Amino acid sequence: MQTVETLNEGLKRAYTLKITAKDIDSRVDAELKRVAPTVKMPGFRPGKVPANLVRKMHGPALMQDALNSSIQQGIQELIAEHKLRPALQPSVSLDDGYELGQDASIKVELEVLPDVPTPAIEGLKLERLTVPVDEAAVQAQLQKFADQQKRWEEAEDRAAETGDLVVMDFVGKVDGVAFDGGTGEDMSVEIGSGRLIPGFEEQVVGVKAGDERQINVNFPADYQAKELAGKAATFDLTIKSVKTAGETKIDDELATSLGLQSLEQLTELLKGQIEQELNGLTRTYMKRKLLDQLAEGHDFEVPPSMVEAEFGQIWQQLEHEATHEEDPAAALAEMESERDDYQKIAERRVRLGLLLSEIGQANGVEVSQQEMNRLIAQAAQQYGPEDRQRFLQYVQQEPMAAAQLRAPLYEDKVVDYLFEKSEITDREVTREELEAAIESDEGFSTGTHSHDHDNHKPKAAKKAPAKKAKASDAEGATEADAEAPLTDAATPADQAEAAPAEPVKKAATKKAPAKKAAPSTEGEAATDAPAKKAPAKKKAAAPTEEPEA
Repeated sequence: MQTVETLNEGLKRAYTLKITAKDIDSRVDAELKRVAPTVKMPGFRPGKVPANLVRKMHGPALMQDALNSSIQQGIQELIAEHKLRPALQPSVSLDDGYELGQDASIKVELEVLPDVPTPAIEGLKLERLTVPVDEAAVQAQLQKFADQQKRWEEAEDRAAETGDLVVMDFVGKVDGVAFDGGTGEDMSVEIGSGRLIPGFEEQVVGVKAGDERQINVNFPADYQAKELAGKAATFDLTIKSVKTAGETKIDDELATSLGLQSLEQLTELLKGQIEQELNGLTRTYMKRKLLDQLAEGHDFEVPPSMVEAEFGQIWQQLEHEATHEEDPAAALAEMESERDDYQKIAERRVRLGLLLSEIGQANGVEVSQQEMNRLIAQAAQQYGPEDRQRFLQYVQQEPMAAAQLRAPLYEDKVVDYLFEKSEITDREVTREELEAAIESDEGFSTGTHSHDHDNHKPKAAKKAPAKKAKASDAEGATEADAEAPLTDAATPADQAEAAPAEPVKKAATKKAPAKKAAPSTEGEAATDAPAKKAPAKKKAAAPTEEPEA
């Protein structure tokens, strides 16, 4: 096999591989010897089919397989010989006009990881903003649990008010025709909960048990059932009962209803969860500041393909969010005007990912096999029993999948190492001040801002523009919360190992099984791990709003 370098410019490389027909034919002969004893053909005893007949029947397929295996081997030898570290999977193409039986000319194009300069990690200074657990926050969470454990009592001869529970049967219609999934019985609706589509709950106020009422609503434009999105509908309601909320006390009985032994145990558990959540916010702030310092002190070329892949992920998230804006077209137009900013954010993320990888390798940061096994086991729990084994096989067979599981933990361990090397000063603040610091304009300008949309609503005195916030969220979800790695594979070694050459004729890609939604736990403290989404509500409850992503 002959190899000729055709491009060496910056991080881009290109080569031409020459594979002779003789080399391919020798692989075919070897494969014929291996499979001939297993081939069955009428008129021949098993294992006695002549090799020339096997070649005649299966020759083209065997030659294609031989070509692919030759390409794979050639690229692996190319990477080893030239000591290449591919940033992403090499691009492989066969010259036009090639026919089986001829010499093959293969073009291989790739980008390599840069030589990262020795990271400057001495003299790092960080401020740790700490928040003491507030007793009022504990009591608020206890009250939330109490509200969720409401005891509903029948309201005799009383019209429904906001806060009441109404049990009803319903039939939904569009243009006078009942639609699929729009009929239900004994649906319980707490008026004012906001669980149903806009306008539904408000029109239930004033009903009594035994009433029949028709209400008019409009399905939201982004409703999950596309055939109903944006359409006007009516709902014929039959009211079964109206219930009022009885008093729920914060006592030992509340704790036992949640599976605990006492109110004291519940209180201590909540304190621990709130403390863990606050520690997570503190870490988010510190990590952002750490990354800011690293970004300011290091500048080197990064592979454009990695930047484009990162930019694509950010842009896809922003496009999804734009569909939920009041004016999607305006949101998209604003995104387009700031495309260059997002491109810079993507470049920064890639550079920081490579930098953290280099720091980790230079200082012996590792993810042990035991830790890796635990990560795989945890990830497998997100799948149903029937798909779990398929997922485990997928991770074993796909190096990139294993690298993606490993990367967040590796990144966190590198960050922890840098924390240990840093000079840290402590300052006690309120939760509002900490959240405002995370939400500050500085985070947007550096591209490391992050916060939890669902649980943390900062009360910053000055908010950055909405689109900037989303751009930073797209980045911060990985940089600060470690919900995903800064790079798909945590180390350059992973990148090289996880980027095998793609054969000219690729077999069907193996897919990991679809994830099974995991239920969320109310009151669960925010951690660095990704939040689990609750399972989607049953489609029969047609007036129900789709939960926001």
